[in-house]
Amino acid sequence: MGLEEDIKQGRKFTNEYEKLIVNLIYTNCWISEQQLHIFKPFGISSAQYNVLRILRGHYPKPCTINTIIDRMIDRMSNASRIVDRLEAKSLVKREVSMTDRRAKDVLITQKGLDLLDEVETQSKQWMDGFKKISEERVKEVNILLDELRSTQD
Repeated sequence: MGLEEDIKQGRKFTNEYEKLIVNLIYTNCWISEQQLHIFKPFGISSAQYNVLRILRGHYPKPCTINTIIDRMIDRMSNASRIVDRLEAKSLVKREVSMTDRRAKDVLITQKGLDLLDEVETQSKQWMDGFKKISEERVKEVNILLDELRSTQD
């Protein structure tokens, strides 16, 4: 099914650029909805998943909140609150920074690492569904998306 049918578009798009933007927004929402179904049984959101992956990437070293913010996909998310929620679930822990006693370092716990392993087992099954598209075409889309973002720099 095409975009027009999916969103029940009554009129034609002004041009292919307009259609591209609407398609990207629609597809982003579709992917977010799909991921919600993966993350919900584990009691985490996509932003929490993103923070856990960032922390795992730094493991065994801790991260500052600013490092997390710089690396987050959704920069509008409140990283401090996300870390608070993850800490309440014992998925991360905060420690006084060795370099700045006023700051706190954030470190993923073993429970957080284990949860990521479980989530990624489910996520991999979902991602495998995309292999119906050739890797060459996926590379082309990635290049196109990088180009699209670079037009507004």
